[in-house]
Amino acid sequence: MTVNPTSHEIGFIGLGIMGQNMAGHLQKAGYKLHVYNRTKAKADALVAGGAKWCPTPGEVAANSDVVITMVGYPSDVEEVYLGSDGIIKNAKKGAYLIDMTTSEPSLAVRIAEAAAANGLHALDAPVSGGEGGAINGTLSIMVGGTQDAFDAVKPLFDIMGENIRLQGGPGAGQHTKMSNQIVIASTMMGVAEGLKYAIKSGLNPEEVLKSIGTGAASSFLLNGLGPKMIEGDFAPGFFVHHFIKDMTIALKEADAMGADLQGLRTAKGLYEKISENGAREDGTQALIKAYK
Repeated sequence: MTVNPTSHEIGFIGLGIMGQNMAGHLQKAGYKLHVYNRTKAKADALVAGGAKWCPTPGEVAANSDVVITMVGYPSDVEEVYLGSDGIIKNAKKGAYLIDMTTSEPSLAVRIAEAAAANGLHALDAPVSGGEGGAINGTLSIMVGGTQDAFDAVKPLFDIMGENIRLQGGPGAGQHTKMSNQIVIASTMMGVAEGLKYAIKSGLNPEEVLKSIGTGAASSFLLNGLGPKMIEGDFAPGFFVHHFIKDMTIALKEADAMGADLQGLRTAKGLYEKISENGAREDGTQALIKAYK
């Protein structure tokens, strides 16, 4: 089976900064949507475009051939999938379940096992690329699950992203996302420290970025978020408190494997410091506040 807009209806649960845009691309591609979000108003634009509002995750699942979730924390994922009125208990036989939240690898495995026991197909498929990637349909999508399930729903991934890879079995997508967040954590410290050094030495930080932004230090974080650090623009493309959640998961997994990740541990401490000082709802570029 390959999912297509003529024969299959899509459920989408979680319509925040990322989910609204991702679901919007599916709607524009011709898919009929069934949607749920804890704050109903966030579904208004999709409903105005023809999506059907459902009062519970279970009702979304009961009416959908594929259910996609993009919620906040592992506890939210667990409730939405394994709760009494959740997806697993209410989904159609043979349905495909895709969790695109950044969550715990072990939880992804539990969901996949529960899904298989109920005749369902589960994939963990966290994303990278932030709000811009969601808006532009250019997300990197890291997938864990079976090859058959991946092939069946890949047309949906192609609508939402560009770099789409099956990394292995259940949980492999989440482990890949942890690798991504670990790289970001230390890179963000490097960007903030490089800018602090430039300012302290009397340089114009904008001019410094023009030089180092095309050299070996070049990265999306340097060139995309460095200017925002300089300008004091902390509008969120990705919330500080969500990044702390991701780093907490990554450290838990790393500690369980005996991997000592000192950069990750330091970055988490710095982000916790600025969160406690009022930056919880800021974007991740707010790390520069820890260096002022």
